[in-house]
Amino acid sequence: MTKPTIVDIADALGITPSTVSRALAGNPNVKESTRKSVLQKADELGYQRNVIASSFRKGVTNTIGVVVPRIDREFFSKIIGAAEFRLNAAGYSVVICQTREKAANERKALKMLSSIRVAGIMISHSSEAGTEDALVEALSGGAKLVQFDRVYAGLPGSTVENDDFNGGYAATKHLIDNGYKRIGAINGLQSTIAYQNRYKGYLAALADSGIPSDGSIVFPDSIVRENGFTSAGLAIDRGCDALYCTGDFSAFGAMECALSRGLRIPEDFGIVGTANEGFTALVTPSLSSVDQHADELGDKAARAMLNLLNGREEPEHIIVGVTFIPRRSSSR
Repeated sequence: MTKPTIVDIADALGITPSTVSRALAGNPNVKESTRKSVLQKADELGYQRNVIASSFRKGVTNTIGVVVPRIDREFFSKIIGAAEFRLNAAGYSVVICQTREKAANERKALKMLSSIRVAGIMISHSSEAGTEDALVEALSGGAKLVQFDRVYAGLPGSTVENDDFNGGYAATKHLIDNGYKRIGAINGLQSTIAYQNRYKGYLAALADSGIPSDGSIVFPDSIVRENGFTSAGLAIDRGCDALYCTGDFSAFGAMECALSRGLRIPEDFGIVGTANEGFTALVTPSLSSVDQHADELGDKAARAMLNLLNGREEPEHIIVGVTFIPRRSSSR
């Protein structure tokens, strides 16, 4: 029995083969009702697209590469889930790459995505900087770029970020309003704009409240639990009574350290985090955090990618709002 072709689908539906081809490729100019009819008839006839041949004809596949630092973070898993849902609905498949915060892994992922001719790359950069050249090379085949969460300036394509300044400001102001006097910061990766803006928000909240900043109680590049524990120990030794953390895992490490020192949370020591990971409401005491609305961020990043793939020439720079969620760890 011969395999069904695009012509067979077209004959069965009374439309042209070119319309069938566009519908199968997810072309936005095809009516949704027509696309559904084509997909249904293709399934009935047992039609299978030759994706490899199609990719060679077009130069790219209907595949999007999504590169994240870690897939075991709820924040990133939510972004991936929302983005994949949006991209799948538009006819694109998703390949997920995890860098584990290593620049070498990021370069390998970008090289692989380039080799399989992805149509686009969505990326949140690893904690180790220095992969811009590898990214530009990966885009040389015509792939579109959307950076999200952790972005670098000066690269082509669209960006989707949180309102990180106001997140840092709100978290720090909350600590000030709860009576904490010497507030340190366990900061993130200063190579990326997100962490730079969170730190700026922290500094602005201190300045607006007349509290001088002190670089000796600011700990950069501390984004994991172990670093949070170590940095919190130094902060406590230097007289801190509260910490603003630009990540929930470093905040959890800080909480463990404070409790190990015999400090009461929040009576003696206040802690806030960022990302609103699922565990923040479950630990004791519960952890205050900045909700970054990961689902919305992922959906908007996917929409920005689709806009580029559909011919948008001007890149978009999208800001997703944040919400500070006060819990026991900082509420005296």
